Amino acid sequence: MTETDWLAERFEENRDRLRGVAYRMLGSLGDADDAVQESWIRLGGVDADKIENLAGWLTTVVARVCLDMLRSRKSRQEAPFDADTSEPIARNGRGSDPEREALLADAVGLALMVVLDTLTPAERLAFVLHDLFGASFDEIGATIGRSPAAARQLASRARRRVQGTPKTSAADLASQRGIVDAFLAALRAGDVEGLLAVLDPDVLVRTDIAGGSPDGPREVRGARTWATGAVTAARGARFAQPALVNGVVGIVVAPKGRLFRVLSFTIIRGRITQIEVIGDPERLGHLDLAVLTQA
Repeated sequence: MTETDWLAERFEENRDRLRGVAYRMLGSLGDADDAVQESWIRLGGVDADKIENLAGWLTTVVARVCLDMLRSRKSRQEAPFDADTSEPIARNGRGSDPEREALLADAVGLALMVVLDTLTPAERLAFVLHDLFGASFDEIGATIGRSPAAARQLASRARRRVQGTPKTSAADLASQRGIVDAFLAALRAGDVEGLLAVLDPDVLVRTDIAGGSPDGPREVRGARTWATGAVTAARGARFAQPALVNGVVGIVVAPKGRLFRVLSFTIIRGRITQIEVIGDPERLGHLDLAVLTQA
């Protein structure tokens, strides 16, 4: 076996872990694969005999590649995301697989991907490497060029953002979660009666100009009126997941982990009395979003 073959075998042993790090850093399967490929290219440019811990070296390299990609992403103006638009053919000829990416985002946690996207690149890297992959703060600090103490602070700050601060008691939060879960299950199933079971008969639904169809109404009152229309236009429901929205249970709609819409609820005596559908990017950027623990 040649040295190149040996390195290729060791690299393949680490590929899934590297892709996991890169996906959680970048939120895109195509970008994650690009970052992993770049780490293989960089491995070919060094003396592998001098690498004591190949797995650690590769993790550091892919993390640095992701950090550079995130910083580049933050520094340029990105086009708005359209949930109904398929991702174009990748640069190296690979086709996109939207269904696979949606399933991967769901497995990682759509809400987590959304919240990670609100962090700075350094915060995101520190949280992902430490909290999700168990890297030490010494390793993280070396990767981002900061002290271990600074890396610890970055991870702590990110963790507070991810976990959020509920505005209600644990019991109220559990009650809200049950109602929102039932709402989402009915929406996905196209079950009008299921929606009516959790909606107040006089529910008011407000939609900002970016949150609905261009010619749709901005306000709808009445459970049956809204529910009937909602189940016929619920294509994005498979991309939806409960999350904390400004400290209470709401829903984020995030195709491939990219925040697209948020549903904020007012719940009184076990029924949803008001829904606000938010799609305006500026408003979305000012929401306090956090991950809900599994029900």
